[in-house]
Amino acid sequence: MQRLLKALHQIGGIGLAGSLAACIVLVVTAPTDSLVGYAAVRQGIAAISQWLLVPSLAIVLISGLLAIAANRAYHDAGWAWIKALLGIVMFEGTLVTISGSARKAAELSALAAAGAGDPARLAEVLRTEWGSLWLILALSIANVLLAAWRPRILRRAS
Repeated sequence: MQRLLKALHQIGGIGLAGSLAACIVLVVTAPTDSLVGYAAVRQGIAAISQWLLVPSLAIVLISGLLAIAANRAYHDAGWAWIKALLGIVMFEGTLVTISGSARKAAELSALAAAGAGDPARLAEVLRTEWGSLWLILALSIANVLLAAWRPRILRRAS
């Protein structure tokens, strides 16, 4: 069971990092000269968020929490609990800021392509999404480093 949980955790982490990287690349390379092309890229980012980012993060979070529950060595490991807390923060942040912003930006860019959008509102949503993508990526890297380094912190006295 522990190997299965570890494999799921790693596969989810790969999907999470890949989807964040894909969203960042699409944001950076989105065409600015065509509203229709930009709206299509925004739809792609929303699809990546919905079908890869959120499910991957859910797999990472659930498999990580189950691994803590299944492995007694993790019960007193501070690094594991910090990872769990960061995972919950990442999940909430991803649902609220990245996934929500991706959907809203796709909707607003489609309206803009149809000639009915509010550029100021779209710019605000994009600013939130951009910062959130980098923050979630940084938290993801911190979680990987915690798992590899496994510092001896916050150990409870037995």
